[in-house]
Amino acid sequence: MHLIDTHSHIYLEDFSEDVEEVISSARQKNISHIILPNVDTNTIVPLFELAGKHSGYLFPLLGLHPTSISANYKEDLLKIEQQISRNKIYGIGEIGIDLYWDKTYKKEQIFVFEEQLRWSKALQLPVSIHTREAFPEVIESIYKVGPEGLKGVFHSFTGTLEELKEVQKLDGFLIGINGVITFKNSNLAAVLQHTTLDKIVLETDAPYLAPVPYRGKRNEPAYMWNTAKKVAETFHKEVEEIAEITSKNASKLFSLPQTG
Repeated sequence: MHLIDTHSHIYLEDFSEDVEEVISSARQKNISHIILPNVDTNTIVPLFELAGKHSGYLFPLLGLHPTSISANYKEDLLKIEQQISRNKIYGIGEIGIDLYWDKTYKKEQIFVFEEQLRWSKALQLPVSIHTREAFPEVIESIYKVGPEGLKGVFHSFTGTLEELKEVQKLDGFLIGINGVITFKNSNLAAVLQHTTLDKIVLETDAPYLAPVPYRGKRNEPAYMWNTAKKVAETFHKEVEEIAEITSKNASKLFSLPQTG
């Protein structure tokens, strides 16, 4: 029985002093694969350095995160694109639109998101989508680029039932569930009851959003079992079945090798 962490940033400075211990702990807890989405041009080197040390266990994505978009967005986007041809990657991410923190570069965020969706289609790679207070804009961009040939995951899904229904209309897309489902004030479990397990993958978003009882602490892949147990409760299933189905979903979406 194993889990796949489909979204983790363990290459960030938060883990600079003990990343090897974090990876060792994840292996011991039967986390079989960890997917590493990129953030911006500054994280490319640490991401690939770490992934290179643990080839076959850590799987890199490349993308430009919406909150990293500035006046230099065209230059940054070009740098990301150039790296795609130089490295083996398993998807485009973390990409999307975020209007929670700042709307200054809204038009630029939309442009960058749509451009990276086009990369995804051209390369036949899945996308890892970040959306915060921008779900309608994200859906509009997907349909503008064309959902045909697109696939991926709505990372850290915390949406409404209506938003879940919109995702369900997109054949190639799953939802990523993390520690938020364990929070007392979260309505996510109730929303999830309106979907099926074949539409779900699990993630941490480490170092963020640690599940209960680690809430407020630095998150890490080994904590995923707490999320899996809550998903099992939600669907009235055994955790073994949750692990099997969500891992199968993740392996198929990201074309992961059978290793770990």
